[in-house]
Amino acid sequence: MKEFKPEDIRNIALIGHAGVGKTTVAEAALFSAGESTRLGSVDDGSTLSDYNGDEINRKISINASFLHCEWKSCKLNILDTPGYSDFKGEVTGALRVTDTGVIVVNSVAGVEVGTESTWRIGKERALSGIFFLNRMDKEHADFDKSLASIQDRFENKGAVIQFPTNAGEAFDSFVDLLSMKLVKYEGDGSGKFSVSDIPAEHKAKADELREKLVEVAAESDDALLEKFFEDGELTADEVTQGLRAGILKQSIFPVLCGAGTKNIGLKHLMDFLADYGISPADRPAEAGTTGSAEASRECNIDAPLSLLVFKTVSEAHVGEMSFFRVVSGKLQAGTEVQNTTRNVGEKIGQIFLMNGKNRKEVGTLYAGDIGATVKLKDTHTGNTLSTKQDPITLSGISFPSPVIRIAVEPKAKGDEDKISTGLHVLHEQDPTFLVNHDAELAQTIISGQGELHLDIVVKRLKEKFGVDVELVEPKIPYRETIRSSSQTQYKYKKQTGGRGQFGDVWIKVEPVPSGGGFEFVNNIVGGVIPGKFIPAVEKGIREALEDGVMAGYKVIDVRVSLYDGSYHNVDSSEMAFKIAGARAFKQAFLDAKPVILEPVYDVEVMVPEEYMGDVMGDISGRRGKISGMDSEGPFQIVKAKVPLSELYRYSTSLRSITHGRGLHRRKFSHYETVPGDVTKKIIAAAEEEKENK
Repeated sequence: MKEFKPEDIRNIALIGHAGVGKTTVAEAALFSAGESTRLGSVDDGSTLSDYNGDEINRKISINASFLHCEWKSCKLNILDTPGYSDFKGEVTGALRVTDTGVIVVNSVAGVEVGTESTWRIGKERALSGIFFLNRMDKEHADFDKSLASIQDRFENKGAVIQFPTNAGEAFDSFVDLLSMKLVKYEGDGSGKFSVSDIPAEHKAKADELREKLVEVAAESDDALLEKFFEDGELTADEVTQGLRAGILKQSIFPVLCGAGTKNIGLKHLMDFLADYGISPADRPAEAGTTGSAEASRECNIDAPLSLLVFKTVSEAHVGEMSFFRVVSGKLQAGTEVQNTTRNVGEKIGQIFLMNGKNRKEVGTLYAGDIGATVKLKDTHTGNTLSTKQDPITLSGISFPSPVIRIAVEPKAKGDEDKISTGLHVLHEQDPTFLVNHDAELAQTIISGQGELHLDIVVKRLKEKFGVDVELVEPKIPYRETIRSSSQTQYKYKKQTGGRGQFGDVWIKVEPVPSGGGFEFVNNIVGGVIPGKFIPAVEKGIREALEDGVMAGYKVIDVRVSLYDGSYHNVDSSEMAFKIAGARAFKQAFLDAKPVILEPVYDVEVMVPEEYMGDVMGDISGRRGKISGMDSEGPFQIVKAKVPLSELYRYSTSLRSITHGRGLHRRKFSHYETVPGDVTKKIIAAAEEEKENK
């Protein structure tokens, strides 16, 4: 394979809602370019990109697959991304290293909530976008309705490049507004097509849309706009110039159409990407740091070498494979590099181009290109590799926060260490999967993007590390505090025949503002308690704070003042005063209107309007409080505060309520008093657990 310079490379991510046909589009593109000998199918598990066993069985994309082909003197690097929100991390990593998002839309449904959520990630990276209205061959396919949803959601930036002449089951033809010709595909999967004049019945629509296209191309450049106003027309080269400028600055989102399963329109999509798509050379320099100073790298072959690793996977018989983009310079096999993120040296062995699981070894990759390598010792997703002489740490990848948490327990005794090791390795490969051993709750908590995401993680844990775990509901990190003040005395006195134990303390407990933590105030005067025993009193109280009083949960936001007491010259000891302090605190705590606090989360739910009522009703049923509502195009955003205890498997429930069209995100907000009836249940559950132990 020949070597490509930055200006000849097109890094493309196929993104969009689940089930719109992204993998089929990728398959048709590779078949059209001659990278495969047959048109694979998702249904029979024969596509190049969905090669993982879980993907084949479930008939969905789980991983972002790296594919490539040559087309019109350009190299197309294609990242086929999952549409399910459970695998949003794969989309995030892929979009970090691509320059153009091909937004695949189901022409029956139009823009869906998953389209919007994935484009949000692309928008943050200032990617250019191109729409491909897929499934034009399906019953009820509606180009105009789908276009209207694009214009509504993308600020009227959609620019029609093609429109179908016979959408529906007979679809095989569209008008191309760049050539002003009718394109007719054979529709047998071969990708063969013929070109002819536009039929009379479609000429008026073609002329109208062509005029709009030329106008938006002119608006992207002041000189072109001036010429357009003077002459009323632009040359073909000027239209190209205007379109490329508009695509680059995201003021134009071209709209093309086709049918992936029949390989209709894919050659024209690839032509458009080659002619109008954004190259790495068009993008601004990558930001980073050198030491504490800001730095950047231009996408230039002559610049110092730097790479960004955007994905790591463990492949059977291969080991850990690292996928990267060459941000600057030139990479050759055998190059010694520095992992500036972790400050370790690495050596690049073989360099591969991938088509799914199929590897092709190459000797060199230039700036802007994407490749893979194996057997790096200590390099993971988001790390930067550069030369030791010119180090730089590039800005990493901002992965989404978890939306679900579940506890794991070993099915077999003695597997704890293997489970811990395996889960941490899986986290290194997938940063959207988090693992945390919560000592307070005595549970290992795993968190991720959805129930399916965690199911896949647990399956990989069993396959790769040979350990089985059970998923259980995680405990909630409740807190205990007080709402009023109280005073008490506790005298600890014990006589055992020899030296006894004696400690006498008087304390006052009172609440402090939320977030105030714990304050211990020593108000002893006159030596009624010797100074050497004061720290023991505080230690006893601190231990009582950790153990809790009502239901065994940590006590927060209290002030304890030690103001009186007495001691015995012989029998008093640090242990006696520690016990007295702990017991006095528990007694005073129970007299100060104690309450249990629960963690409350800010939740944002994004849904089509027709599900608003059901979603809001469900939130209310979870003791949630609606804090606001907003809209984004055809979608509604419900903002609420919901107790963490009511969010267990919420992502699954939301998917069921909205038929897969609802998404949510959450983050911790604050602690709030638990209602009385819930408090009783928490205390009862704690007592039952104590008895069982």
